[in-house]
Amino acid sequence: MDIPSVPPKRATEQDRIVGERIHVLRKSKGLSQSVLGSAIGVTFQHVQKYENGANRIGASRLSEIARVLEVPVSALFAEGDGVFAQQQVEVFDFLRIPGAVGLLRAFATIEDDQLRREVLALVRSAARMERDKGA
Repeated sequence: MDIPSVPPKRATEQDRIVGERIHVLRKSKGLSQSVLGSAIGVTFQHVQKYENGANRIGASRLSEIARVLEVPVSALFAEGDGVFAQQQVEVFDFLRIPGAVGLLRAFATIEDDQLRREVLALVRSAARMERDKGA
């Protein structure tokens, strides 16, 4: 009796999304790929392949990654089509912008409410200038 061969499991779009989210969350925590790899028992090259969506991540390893990143496993998945799911996608899209995590980290260290409002006004003004320049 011939048993049909099953094609090897390949990384999917969902694997790419999970990897992308791991990347964003790792950077937001200020962790290197080496540090995350050590914490979950793999090399930085494995973390790199996970983040690029080249390698699939097993359930137990995914659970470990979520634990190290201090998020629920569900935060690593793009699920649903409701308002929360859309907001989650938008947040991750913003965090992928180069410098966004650094800007947020620096902004969060400002304790003075007035200074925080002034920084926000400055950034909004710069955004308007950029928009007007392109128009």
